[in-house]
Amino acid sequence: MVSRLALLVLLAAAHLRGETVAFLGDSITAGYGLPVEQAYPALVGAALAADPATAVWRVVNAGVSGDTSAGGLRRIDWVLRAKPTAVVIALGGNDGLRGLPVAQLEANLRGIIAKVRAAGARPLLFGMRVPHNLGPAYAGEFAAVYQRLARELDVPLLPFLLEGVALRPELNQADLIHPDADGQAVIARNVTAWLKPHLAAR
Repeated sequence: MVSRLALLVLLAAAHLRGETVAFLGDSITAGYGLPVEQAYPALVGAALAADPATAVWRVVNAGVSGDTSAGGLRRIDWVLRAKPTAVVIALGGNDGLRGLPVAQLEANLRGIIAKVRAAGARPLLFGMRVPHNLGPAYAGEFAAVYQRLARELDVPLLPFLLEGVALRPELNQADLIHPDADGQAVIARNVTAWLKPHLAAR
């Protein structure tokens, strides 16, 4: 895991080179079980750099394996110290796997969004879903949090980060939770296509 000091150095260096988008996430964003260059933020960064329209943007992976929305809220302040232009919020999966209260997830995400905006950065939200084996009511309430925040707070929303990857063994590692290199590549393509118009609209 990248130390906080190392992450701040990376953020500062990226900011000096142009616009910066920081990905605040958990093990999916961190690229659990894979080299960091195979995690979707790195792949998105390469795609942005290859396009003259988005080449000014630099990506920083602020994913931490095991992080919950509460963990993201605790560490967003030091991510914001380097003044990223935009912050992608890709959290909640671990909240759901642990069956944490949906109200707590929503409060934490609202807090992160508020801090990002207060720092002058633009929040972007990635939705997550949980298996129905946790109960259809919980799963429905969980998914609704992201839609409600996007609507009420006017935050751009990618509905489901793992679209096309979740529950597909051929795109996941043996635990069937964490994407393999091919799964990360699918996520990166989806994220890049969604992200480019939002970065252009800054």
